[in-house]
Amino acid sequence: MLSTKLSGEVIRRNKNLGLNEYKFLLKAIVSSGIGEQTYAPRMVFEAREECPTYEEGIVEMEEFFNDSIDKLLKRQGVCPSEIDVLVVNVSMLACMPSLSTQIINHYKMREGIKVYNLSGMGCSASLISINIVENIFKTQENLYALVVTSESLSPNWYTGNDRSMILANCLFRSGGCAILLTNKDECKSKSMFKLKFLVRKHHGAREESYNCCLQKEDDQGRVGFHLGKTLPKAATSALIDNLKDVALKIVPIKELIRFAILSFRRRLAQGSTKSGAQPLPKPSINFKIGVDHFCIHTGGKDVIDGIGLNLNLTEYDLEPARMTLHRFGNTSASSTWYVLRYMEAKRRLKKGDKVFMITFGAGFKCNSCLWEVVRDLGGDNEEEGENVWKEDIHNYPPKTLTNPFLEKYGWLQHEDPNTFVIPDDYVIP
Repeated sequence: MLSTKLSGEVIRRNKNLGLNEYKFLLKAIVSSGIGEQTYAPRMVFEAREECPTYEEGIVEMEEFFNDSIDKLLKRQGVCPSEIDVLVVNVSMLACMPSLSTQIINHYKMREGIKVYNLSGMGCSASLISINIVENIFKTQENLYALVVTSESLSPNWYTGNDRSMILANCLFRSGGCAILLTNKDECKSKSMFKLKFLVRKHHGAREESYNCCLQKEDDQGRVGFHLGKTLPKAATSALIDNLKDVALKIVPIKELIRFAILSFRRRLAQGSTKSGAQPLPKPSINFKIGVDHFCIHTGGKDVIDGIGLNLNLTEYDLEPARMTLHRFGNTSASSTWYVLRYMEAKRRLKKGDKVFMITFGAGFKCNSCLWEVVRDLGGDNEEEGENVWKEDIHNYPPKTLTNPFLEKYGWLQHEDPNTFVIPDDYVIP
C-alpha cells in the first residue's frame, strides 16, 4: 500500500529531479483525487525504480494471475480445461513466451483453446477483449471465455525529469481482474450481467490523438509514458464520436427527435446573433433516459469531471468512479471493473438495470458498452465472490473526502511557499 509518506519518499529518491520537478509532482498528487491506500509493485517498496528487471515484471503478473484466476474458477466450479477462449491484455509488458501462454502452462489448459494476447492497447483494452469474445460467441455456442486484464508497472516506472512522463507515476497503480464469460444456456441463472452492445472508436489516424498518449524515450534515453497537453481534447473528441453511435442504441426515439429539433433551432438562431440576439444554449442528449448507472474509467479527476460535464451527470452518478480513483487509483484497463464492484457493494444494481461502461486508451481510443443486470446484486450470494470493496465499503463515500497529500503538501499549491509552513520532513536531496 502506497501511503502519503512513502509517496513523498519515492519522489525524493529520484535524483534526476530539481526543485521545480519536485513541486510539480507533489502538486499533481495533491490534485489527483488519489488517496493513500492504493497499491504499487514490490520494486517501489524495495527502492529499485532505477533498475527494474524483466523478471520483476513477470513476477508482478504471475502473482496477480495465480491469485485472481484461482479464486474465479474455484468459485464458479469451472476447471481450467473447460476454458475455450483466453484473452489477456497487459499493455506495457511484452514477453516471450506470451503472458497468455504462461497462464496456459500454469493451469495446463487444453490444446484447442483459442488464445489472444493484447499489448499496447492502453486503458481501454478490457473492452477490446470483451469484443473479441463477443464476436467468437456469435459464431460458436456453449463456450467459456476467460478475460484477464492488468498492467505491469515494474518495468515502466519512469525515473527521469520530463514532466509529461513523470506524471504517469502519480496516476497509475497496481490492479487487475479476471472475468468469466459464457454463452451457455444453462449458465443464465448464475450470470451477473448480459452484454447488450459494444461500440469502439479509434482516432489513431489523427496526429494529435496519436501523439497525446504514448510510450517513448526522453532526451536522456529513459523510457517512460508520455501524457501530452492535447490529451483532454483527444479524449473529448473520441468520446463525442462514440456517443453518436451509442445514442442510437440507448436513447429513445422521442429524446433523439427533441435533440434534433433543438439543434435545428439553434442553427437557425445563429444567424441572428450578429444583430445582438442572445444565442441559444447548446442542446444535449439525456443519456440517463436509457441508462441507470455510469461505469467510468478512473483515468484521473479531470477525466471523471469531463465525462460528467458532457453527459450532465450528478455527483451520485460519478460517485463510484471518484471513490474508485481515491481507493485504488488508475489501474489502467481494469479500473472500470473496480467501479462496477463498487456499485455492487453499494447494492445499487437491481435486476433489469442498464450499466453504461466507458473507457479510454492510448491511440487514441474510446470504447463503451452497455450491460444489463441479470439479477439483483450485492447480497451474500457466494457465486458473486468476495467483493474487493468488502473491507472498505462502509467508509465510502465519506462525509468529507480527505486528501492526505493536500494536508501534507498543500503549501505547494501556492506560488509563494512561505504562505504555509513547509513540513520538517520535506527535504530536497
